[in-house]
Amino acid sequence: MKTFFTVIIITVFQSLSLRAYADTSTTVKPITTNPWQEVVVSTYDIDEAARFFLEIAEYEMIWRGEEDKAFLNHLGLDKNTTAQSMVLKAKGTKFGYIRLIEIKGQKQTPIRPGARPWDTGCYTSIMMRASNLEQIYDDAIRMSWWTETPITDLEFGPSKLKIVIFKGPQGLQIEAYERLSPPLPESFPKFDRLSLPFNIMQTVKNRENSRKFFIDMLGFDTFFYGNEPTVAKEAAQMPLGIPINLTTTSRYQAGILYPQKSEVGRVELVEFMDLEGEDYAANCHAPNFGILSIKFPVASAKLAKQELINRGLSDNPEISKITIAPYGDINIFSIKTPDGANIEFYSIEK
Repeated sequence: MKTFFTVIIITVFQSLSLRAYADTSTTVKPITTNPWQEVVVSTYDIDEAARFFLEIAEYEMIWRGEEDKAFLNHLGLDKNTTAQSMVLKAKGTKFGYIRLIEIKGQKQTPIRPGARPWDTGCYTSIMMRASNLEQIYDDAIRMSWWTETPITDLEFGPSKLKIVIFKGPQGLQIEAYERLSPPLPESFPKFDRLSLPFNIMQTVKNRENSRKFFIDMLGFDTFFYGNEPTVAKEAAQMPLGIPINLTTTSRYQAGILYPQKSEVGRVELVEFMDLEGEDYAANCHAPNFGILSIKFPVASAKLAKQELINRGLSDNPEISKITIAPYGDINIFSIKTPDGANIEFYSIEK
């Protein structure tokens, strides 16, 4: 059975026929060549959300404290708002951080309320590699997390995998992938239970429009871009929760992009072609609950902004000067993908 989770399949099968790929190379210089530095998640209780990362993923807390007013202003929040944050990371890593932010003083609503994977808009989930997924599953359920489906087995050629989507507080979703065989590449950062986030997913209205944004505007490269829509060959459980009787007819298309070739720092686009859901693109902003943004470092925020405008960016985003742990003084601006997801670019003040 082919599944939506092409990221694993394509990673395993680098030697598959090139006919599975579209020619989507770009000649536009990338705005950044770095993986995304952090993902920002708005949650009602950072301690509740952090338990999964600290106790199950065995991450480290590298900072906790009150967010600067200038940062809250950058998020579009008013002067009466306050926020506490906790920054977490996988051991031994220098990027792929998770910033949990608890915002007080403004009305909040879920970014993707009750959303299913085929609902479009904003970010759907954060993606991690896993080891001993069955034990992680048991631990997460006891911690009051839930899942989209049970753990799903996947065999694709010689590769054997297990996949599940964990659903946590206020719309926080983690997709966990365990590759049973063959082993991950040596270049992938080491981990014991859950890895650093290596990818982040968006469900999009139009995959090609989103691809053009990342390729033509941001200068990203293509890891995978399937030419033909995918359906399952046999009716079976699949991790995204498509009803079993529809898995052989419900089509979807995926694409995976990155600033430069790497096992990490990726973004994934998925378009469901037959399942119609809600569109939550208008909800992708603070103080709402859920995955708010990802941040990419650049050499100069000012130059990056100007280059994006030169390439046709319709907005003129404001560059904010803020202090944010653990990076210090930075210049930062934010833009939106065609489906409302926020991408921030920042440079360290010197």
